[in-house]
Amino acid sequence: MIGFKEIELKDKVWVDELLSYSNYRATEYNFTVLYIWKDVFKTQIGRFKDFLTVRFEPRHAELKDARYFFPAGKGEIKEVLEFMMEDAGKLNANFMLVSVLEEQKKILEELYPQKFTYTPNRDSFDYIYLAENLITLKGKKYQSKRNFVSRFRSNPDWAYEEINENNIEACLQMNDEWCRRYGCMHDLSMAQESCSVKSALKNFKALELKGGLLRLAGEVAAFTLGEKMNSDTFLVHIEKAFSDIQGAYPTISQEFLRHQMIDPNALMPDITPSQIGFTYVNREDDAGDEGLRKAKMQYHPIFMIEKYIVNKSEK
Repeated sequence: MIGFKEIELKDKVWVDELLSYSNYRATEYNFTVLYIWKDVFKTQIGRFKDFLTVRFEPRHAELKDARYFFPAGKGEIKEVLEFMMEDAGKLNANFMLVSVLEEQKKILEELYPQKFTYTPNRDSFDYIYLAENLITLKGKKYQSKRNFVSRFRSNPDWAYEEINENNIEACLQMNDEWCRRYGCMHDLSMAQESCSVKSALKNFKALELKGGLLRLAGEVAAFTLGEKMNSDTFLVHIEKAFSDIQGAYPTISQEFLRHQMIDPNALMPDITPSQIGFTYVNREDDAGDEGLRKAKMQYHPIFMIEKYIVNKSEK
């Protein structure tokens, strides 16, 4: 048993192994997500036998809740849950689980009947899409997306590049300019997100990320980062574009996912599911931002990953 510690890049190997046992497709069960947001959420990790345990420090001094993720791994689940509850007790804090999935909720209800309350947290629901839909943009419901992509492609001087060590600095510069234009200095959540983006870019190779960018007249107009999440899902971590460039957002999304296929040279109108290396795309949550929620819904998710906040019942 290993006590909780700050997450480090060198932890990736063993964390990825334990995460693979559960094969979750929810955003929280990904090393990159844990790492690039660690400074914002004060993330700590530990290992209990073959389970990954994740704990967060309270955001405010007056809060008395010790927040955890449901453990990922294999073995006796009740044993590790009891350890986590004991850990909260040692901190003289209330035990709380956050981002609990539906299948995890059922386990808790079976193991601890009437011990917990379960509150849906819509702001943390993940948006899941069929990969085929996002790559081909076929059908009437994607007509507006296809129109915007066509407008961007009508520029004679656009180009797509895979992100590598030679163009990462250009992405960092674009991120800084994006923040300057859209007001990161006056919006805490935007500033925090910008820090996570910088962490992902600066540790791009160590995190084993995939990335793509769009150039317009030689300058970076958009970029995105992601990775294979589990056996059937690709996770898009970051997507940045200048909103005044028509079509930049849908074009970087389509181009990037197309280049993650088994055969990136296949003609998009003729792509079949068997040619794609994954079934689903997770575009993460909307964090309660109404503009982001509207944008994610416009891509027509096939389903949402629902999540709950779990507290001990007062009964």
